[in-house]
Amino acid sequence: MSLRLRGHGAARGNALGRARVRQSHTLEVAEQRVPANQVETQLQRLHTAIEAARVEMQQLRDRLHGALAREVGEFLELHALLLDDPELLQGLDELIRTHRYSADYALRVQRDRLAAVFDGMEDAYLRSRMDDLDHVIGRIHAFLHKRAPDLKGVAGEILVCDNVAPSELAQLQAQGVVGIVTTAGSALSHSAILARSLHLPLVVGVGDAVQRIEDGDVLIVDAGSGQVIVDPTPEHLRDYRERLRALAKEQRELGRLRSKPTRTRDNVDITLLANAESLEDVAKAHALGASGLGLYRTEFLFLQRNELPDEDEQFHTYRDTVLGMSGRPVTIRTLDLGADKADRTGLTLSDEDNPALGLRGVRLSLARPAVAQTQLRAILRASGYGPVRILVPMVSGREEILLLRKQLKKLTAQLREEGHEIAEHIPLGAMIEVPAAALALDCFIDDIDFLSIGTNDLVQYLLAVDRNNEALGELYSPLHPAVLRLIAQVIATGRTYGKPVAVCGEIAGDPRFVPMLLALGLTEFSLHPATLLEVRRAVRDIHLGELRVQGEKLLRARDRKGIEKWLAGNAQGLLR
Repeated sequence: MSLRLRGHGAARGNALGRARVRQSHTLEVAEQRVPANQVETQLQRLHTAIEAARVEMQQLRDRLHGALAREVGEFLELHALLLDDPELLQGLDELIRTHRYSADYALRVQRDRLAAVFDGMEDAYLRSRMDDLDHVIGRIHAFLHKRAPDLKGVAGEILVCDNVAPSELAQLQAQGVVGIVTTAGSALSHSAILARSLHLPLVVGVGDAVQRIEDGDVLIVDAGSGQVIVDPTPEHLRDYRERLRALAKEQRELGRLRSKPTRTRDNVDITLLANAESLEDVAKAHALGASGLGLYRTEFLFLQRNELPDEDEQFHTYRDTVLGMSGRPVTIRTLDLGADKADRTGLTLSDEDNPALGLRGVRLSLARPAVAQTQLRAILRASGYGPVRILVPMVSGREEILLLRKQLKKLTAQLREEGHEIAEHIPLGAMIEVPAAALALDCFIDDIDFLSIGTNDLVQYLLAVDRNNEALGELYSPLHPAVLRLIAQVIATGRTYGKPVAVCGEIAGDPRFVPMLLALGLTEFSLHPATLLEVRRAVRDIHLGELRVQGEKLLRARDRKGIEKWLAGNAQGLLR
């Protein structure tokens, strides 16, 4: 008998395959002590397993290339650091030596000890890092029994589990997994974002999936609707094949939009910019007809290394990016690195209680002036090769912008004296992700040239919900009335002062939200290249004049359900 389970589509796509059910990482190991003459054997077992996990991690890193290496690398680096964490390792050794525990039981006891510490932390982000620790401990435990973690022999299968770590996703895809279903998770988590980049269908929040699905069950995963069908009927299978044919036709139609303008039915041009952090992303953005880069991330230059990148290394990277866009503007975001990143350079404060609210973004640039100067000099030099804009993250007020402008003026003069060609005018923009910046925008908007709304962080700061905390996934939503009203306010302020405003968070690349953002007055989107054509199609299907009339109703919505009703009804009614 077939069964239909519902969750939330986090990475679009469809998959058909047999289920591979993975139980949680909780270690069900009974207390076990060993004779004194077996202590060294247990220590050797443990250290061999840890080393095997390290080797596996390094092999996965070595198999990654280009943009994927940068996207996944941060999470692999975090897990590698956990494998070297002295608190974890020394505690394990002490349990085996002092209590003569077996390596398996010591691993369980140490895991439970650390879980108690994490659970007691006030900061939700740090509490959520227990998921990473569980993943690492699970790998060690698997190697204790001389078996690789359960990623072998999964080609053509659909993984069903409680959660999936970002660092696992590339490996799962390489092993041939065709889809993933999780009991927990959020459509805006790091895992979901990465799954979209990998085009790996992912449905999250299917609460009882692990209990109701058995190994070998045939599954249909429809990540577009967030549905999972267990043991599908012949009719379900016919529908699935028809859906695949429709998707193939859709992809062909999208391909024809590469050279088409992003213009509404009533002839209003909308600007689509791309987010990028590699030359591969730049090439895709250029080929798909992006009007420029709305967000070029620079953090990858600082991660997975023991020393800071020098000016020339950064300059060559930025210059190649500018040249790759062939005269289209490139918006380079200054370093946004916090203690939540796997930074080994000593640049960030590793012991911050709350990294999301700590020394990151422009705060880090101002606190580390030598590092900021090196990066700004490299960006300024790149401006001699094409149009460049500088975007400042985590701005909270005017003082930060004025300090940065002063620094830019001094560095520009220095570089010109040294004989470098620097653009006459380099626009300076602010990322609006701190609510204070949005609410007091009129206080400093005259000091900037453009705005970019970073909805991913704005939502978590405005709603006081950690976007990395899977337990709060339902509360983290860009469809909260406060979020929409604040976005509309920023767009309106930008229009009043003649400053362009873009949205660069995940919602900008979701075609479902295009009518909503256009109704709020947005005319500039900054999104991942993978979704650019879908958003272009959505824009071309909309009559903006009719849609804007409905915008007032959208802002009068009193809750998320009201906004979802607007999207499902009023907005969809305006689409062809």
